[in-house]
Amino acid sequence: MSCSLFEFCRLQEFKTVRDFLFRNEKSEPVEEKSQTEDNELSWDTSDWESAWEGGDKKEEESTSDKKVADDAGGQGEPWLQDCVVSLSPCADLLVVAREQKAAFLSAKWRTDDSGREEMTLGVSWTGTLSTEEGECVSSTICIPLASQKRSSTGRPDWTCVVVGFTSGYVRFYTESGVLLLAQLLHEDPVLRLKCRTYEIPRHPGVTEQHEELSILYPAAMVTIDGFSLFQSLRACRNQVARAAAAGNDVIQPPPLAYKKWGLQEMDTIVDHSSVGIMTLCVFDQMKNASILGGFNASVKGSPPAMSQYVTVGSGPYTGFYYAIEGSSQPLLSHVAMAVASKLTSALFSAASGWLGWNKNKNEEEALQKQKPKVEPATPLSIRFGLPDSRRHGESICLSPCNTLAGVTDDFGRVTLLDLARGIAIRMWKGYRDAQLGWLQVPEERSERDLSPSASLPRRHALFLVIYAPRRGILEVWAMQQGPRVGAFTVGKHCRLLYAGYRLMGVNSVTSQGWQLHTQQVCLLDPITGALRTVNIPFHLALSDKKSERAKDMHLVKKLTTLLRSRDTELDILESEARSILLDIKHPAVKKQALESLLSNKNTPVSCLVNITRALDDTLKRQEPEEVDTGLLQLCSSQLKLLQLYTDIQQLHSATDVEESAENDSLEGIEEELSRVAPTLQRYAQFTPRPSVSFAQDSPDSPLPAQAFLSQLECTEDEEVKVIRRSETEWNQLGNFLFWSCLCGKSPLHKVCYTLQQAGISPQQLLSLLLSVWLHREKEVLQKPEENVRNLHRLLVALSNMKGAVEESWDPQSISPWWQQVRTTCVQSHNAAAALLAALVTHRAAKASITSRADSKFQSEWEAVSLELEQWVVCVRQLEDVLVLQTLLLVPPPPGATGGATVQCSIKTLLEGGTGGIADSVSKWVFRQDISPERLKEILQKRGNKEADDNVEQRDEEERHEKEKNQEDTDRTAELLLALCQRFPHSLSPDFLFAHCCWEYVVQWNKDPEEGRYLCWSVEHLKMVSSPHIQQGVCTMMWSTFIVKRLSAATFLMEKVGKAPKDRLCRRDVGMGDKAMTSFLGCCVQLLNILMEADSAVEEVSAPELSIEEAWSGAEGPASIAELALEQRGVHYPLVQHHCLLASLLHAAMTFSVKVKPFSLFDSKGKNAFFRDLTTIQLMPSGDMDPGLVSVRQEFLLRVLTGWVQAIDDPSSSTPLPSSGPKAEWWPSLCLELGSLLQVNPDILRRHLVCELYSQGLDLRAEEVMLEVEDKDVLGSQLLVLTGQRLSYSLLHSQNQTQAAMELLARLPPTLCTWLKAMDPHELRCPLIPLPQTSRLVGRLIEILPENHAQYSLALHLLEAVEVLTTED
Repeated sequence: MSCSLFEFCRLQEFKTVRDFLFRNEKSEPVEEKSQTEDNELSWDTSDWESAWEGGDKKEEESTSDKKVADDAGGQGEPWLQDCVVSLSPCADLLVVAREQKAAFLSAKWRTDDSGREEMTLGVSWTGTLSTEEGECVSSTICIPLASQKRSSTGRPDWTCVVVGFTSGYVRFYTESGVLLLAQLLHEDPVLRLKCRTYEIPRHPGVTEQHEELSILYPAAMVTIDGFSLFQSLRACRNQVARAAAAGNDVIQPPPLAYKKWGLQEMDTIVDHSSVGIMTLCVFDQMKNASILGGFNASVKGSPPAMSQYVTVGSGPYTGFYYAIEGSSQPLLSHVAMAVASKLTSALFSAASGWLGWNKNKNEEEALQKQKPKVEPATPLSIRFGLPDSRRHGESICLSPCNTLAGVTDDFGRVTLLDLARGIAIRMWKGYRDAQLGWLQVPEERSERDLSPSASLPRRHALFLVIYAPRRGILEVWAMQQGPRVGAFTVGKHCRLLYAGYRLMGVNSVTSQGWQLHTQQVCLLDPITGALRTVNIPFHLALSDKKSERAKDMHLVKKLTTLLRSRDTELDILESEARSILLDIKHPAVKKQALESLLSNKNTPVSCLVNITRALDDTLKRQEPEEVDTGLLQLCSSQLKLLQLYTDIQQLHSATDVEESAENDSLEGIEEELSRVAPTLQRYAQFTPRPSVSFAQDSPDSPLPAQAFLSQLECTEDEEVKVIRRSETEWNQLGNFLFWSCLCGKSPLHKVCYTLQQAGISPQQLLSLLLSVWLHREKEVLQKPEENVRNLHRLLVALSNMKGAVEESWDPQSISPWWQQVRTTCVQSHNAAAALLAALVTHRAAKASITSRADSKFQSEWEAVSLELEQWVVCVRQLEDVLVLQTLLLVPPPPGATGGATVQCSIKTLLEGGTGGIADSVSKWVFRQDISPERLKEILQKRGNKEADDNVEQRDEEERHEKEKNQEDTDRTAELLLALCQRFPHSLSPDFLFAHCCWEYVVQWNKDPEEGRYLCWSVEHLKMVSSPHIQQGVCTMMWSTFIVKRLSAATFLMEKVGKAPKDRLCRRDVGMGDKAMTSFLGCCVQLLNILMEADSAVEEVSAPELSIEEAWSGAEGPASIAELALEQRGVHYPLVQHHCLLASLLHAAMTFSVKVKPFSLFDSKGKNAFFRDLTTIQLMPSGDMDPGLVSVRQEFLLRVLTGWVQAIDDPSSSTPLPSSGPKAEWWPSLCLELGSLLQVNPDILRRHLVCELYSQGLDLRAEEVMLEVEDKDVLGSQLLVLTGQRLSYSLLHSQNQTQAAMELLARLPPTLCTWLKAMDPHELRCPLIPLPQTSRLVGRLIEILPENHAQYSLALHLLEAVEVLTTED
């Protein structure tokens, strides 16, 4: 059922035709003219043309018909290329014409030598067709006309030969050469004749096309209505018949209805196609109206019907014309014009025809003078075209469905046009002088009957046939973008004959039930005289391979449908699947079907085995050379794997279990298990709780055979190789093979023997065993001793397999077998299972080495091996990892930040570098939300005692809950201490505090709103004892996280001139105003730590960092401590300068003081900010400008005022907090800043004393007063303050007593006047108890010298206060 050439007819007497057409030629026709135009785009084709010529010669040599070869003598020259050739679609009439002559060949049946009937075409008429002087035949077509009889089954009644001449005449002949009609519709040469006949619409809604004959002239086109032509031809034929019978009846034939279009705006036209009537969609109608008519174009309500014409030539290369129906009225030609008188004479011979073929010369001359009137053409403008100035179209061939067309050109290209869109959609190169044809192939009914859509219209496949005469090849291409589905070497002198129409005179009524026997494409070979057609099966449109492939693919679809159906019984499923599989012919498709069957989850194993075995047996019964080796290997390998699957299943379901023999090599394993048992219990206690999961994802769910087959494959050496895909599938396979053995439910030696016999490598089995052991850690820890023994037996069994431990292995070197176990344990995150596996494997390796040593040395010496040393290190590391993982699994307290539990392994810790362990613990500290003080207590082992003291002070109700929490805390502390003991170097206090500091600052950088993280980071930094590490960590924190935000905060405050609001802080600094205040306070602390560390660096030597011996192989990033020690020293004055700025910013934010920070510094100070702390900058020096000092003083005085206002509760006896605006250290900080800013500290102290007295905080004021140096000025200030208090008590108090009024009367006039001048509203707390005021006056008398100008005023005040006190 592949694409084939079918010879259906032979041409007889072809030599006679050639001799007749070339009779007057003195010499044989020359070879085909070479291309005269030197095209720029031409190329040399000699090499590949010669290859095709070789093929032609072989074909010509193999021609078997000797007689035909003799008849065709001398026909090797391309004489047929100079002729006009036309074949009827029914293949029963062939016309070959040249210049004025023509030969008609009609169908005849003859019996060949073998007695078989075959159709031939023999010469039925030869003669001269031209009547005008100098005219030649330019085009011809054969139109079969349908019979009007009801008994007709689709065969033509007769065939009309239409011939176009260079004179412009179009003449119509019968098969016997009798002229029926002659029409002169245009006075230019006829270029092409084309016909369109009725086609049964395949789909509802397809426009029914009218029949027509189209005639192309160089600048015009005439279309003759098919119905009118059919009636005229029938009438004329009847006229001829009657006249031939000497009848005198003259019947006026009906006129021909035609339209004549003048094709404009195209330089040259050489061929055309009349596509037929088409109707645009609304969008295309509106688009065309807009393009043609402009913006204001009007659009009709319904799209008009148009006739589409496509022309090829040049300027443009392809032109598209549209004639709107009704725009031109059809013209009527009088057929019997000027010949009616001739009908009275019934002297017509078979050769004389209809129009004036009389021997009377006078009448002939009269006829020539009476040339018919030629109607003018209706102008038709080109709608659009495909412009290509250098490309000249040669021919166009319309597809049967009227949607595509093939165009050839002088560049040797074949272009496929989409006529609906007017675009070229495909192009073929290398086809000079190509000839085109189309094949439309319907789908066979048998292929559609099985489908649910059998009631739908039959599908049709479209193929383009290209004949390349220069290459002598005929190609068939699937449309539109399909592959080449056939190619035939046919010779270089053939003609491809494509009609493109069927019977004329058929309509929707008469065509019902007809089978139209027409050939679409025929190839005429003048060498052999063979007429062949192309047979293309429908499935080639679906597949580019042979027909079996399409059939086989249908069977594959059928098998897929069968496998998807869940209702089919197993017996029926097996039998049908087997039959389908055996019916498939193509090995590749059969392989695909078998793989599809084996991958189906619903098919049971027994069914798979039976079907695969049946296929295997069938293949083995065939001849070896006919069998596809790949398919046979697939069958045998899948059978082997299915058998292995079945055997393993049976072993796991067996009731007899092997007795576990005591093994000496496991002696001492109990001691090691008891040693690590507490840690294992704690680890198991903290392992994650079981979560919701699907049943099919459970490790206990059985492994389907399909999954088993997908993970194993057989190699050419008949071994089985496991394909590692996802981790889940790998674990499932290991679970299927070994879990029952590990639980002691299966005979493990039989399982191992079965797997060894199957050919699976021991290394892959070992990997599968370890994966299931590590993956099912939780179940392993439930019965560790029993599972450990089974694991040991399995390991020994696998080790004894051939290819496991190399025979040539030297115990002094590393064994790849045991190294595989170590590598797996090193990479595993399941610490407990990995440790148990390492302990077991260590024992097994030791026993193996000992046995080898005994066999070699026969002595009592204990074998020392590099392998065992590796195991000692590995076990030590795994114990460390187990303790670390146990700590990391401790759940965080409620309300803590939490986060995902960090999974660690030996590999991750080694890759984490020397600080990997400390980094893991620091992350755990952050998750646990352990405060720096608590961590320090744990590390100093002081936590328990202090906790007990606190518990005794609680109430009884809180006691139980607190004890429980304390127990959890103590357990956590115990785990951390145990870990620190295992890592004395990696988790030394400085190491751990440095990493915790860094972890907290990293977390703060992620969420700057959490100011507590930065505070705790600084607190952790304070815990570091080494100043070298402190200094380095400070420098890294400053440059990495702090300096950018601090500079942003500084510039923001400089911009707004005060403490910025929350929105501005978030926009510029990335945190809110409260978080920014906390951040600035931490900056101050950080820079203070840096200054202290820088001062202490010289006194202490740098610490030496080391790591535990077992972990000395760590490779990765350096630890925080190592990085800190690599940092350069800082420039102390620059750090102090930044600390000063941070303190000022912190004070401004805390007390909302209006200030522009840079206004407090000179130009040198401003330039030094935010430089690298390790560089030496030009710092401010010498005395500052007095104006600058006064600004600084004003700022500090405001800060002191803000602090006093913050602690405004004089009655409170509680101590002040350590942070915030009420902190105790603000006054001392201001004094310290004052000394740095060159502000007189005594002014600050006096201001603070006055502010405290004004606030009513007399006791605090007295403490500060002791430090004031200039007592005189302070006395004057306090005197005014005392006067304000008395003035409030005597004059402004609402409850003035009579004694107070009397006292006023007794006071000296000067004092009374002075008191009245005082403004007590300046006091923030004027209502002060009199004893305090009396104490203040006493202090005033003490500090004022007797020679002071206001000393006497102070004495008067003392008297007044004493009087008031005694009266109260």
